[in-house]
Amino acid sequence: MEVRATYKYAKISPFKAREITREIQGLPVSAALDVVAYSPKKAAVLINKTLKSAVANAENNANLKVDGLVVKEAIVGEGPTMKRMIARARGSGSRILKRSSHIRIVLTDEIKIETRETRKAAQKAAKKKTGEAKAEGGPEKAGRPAKHAKKKAKK
Repeated sequence: MEVRATYKYAKISPFKAREITREIQGLPVSAALDVVAYSPKKAAVLINKTLKSAVANAENNANLKVDGLVVKEAIVGEGPTMKRMIARARGSGSRILKRSSHIRIVLTDEIKIETRETRKAAQKAAKKKTGEAKAEGGPEKAGRPAKHAKKKAKK
């Protein structure tokens, strides 16, 4: 089941907030909270608030356990931009754009949590399979082109 939380009109530019959301996408909630808690950026505080809200929604509204939740998507969209003026030389002025953003976090319990150990075990199994396939085939299947195999056979 999917649970979402949205922080609208956050006073930070989307470019700055996306840097943090890219880091937490696909992580289990506990790991994502750790990443956000130890980041020195302003966006991390806002995303932490949204992430905790999504976790609370999952616990209270959907009766889900926090241990099995994964950050499915963390998206930062553009909010309205406030336009301001600043005085410049010779009586002219230039624009200042004060950007805002909408932060949306979606949590799910349908994605299997992948730890470092399970990832390594899967890589070992895949490596073992490819090693067996190379051993069964001839030199052509072992990654060596057929013309090189013929040259070796002639010598």
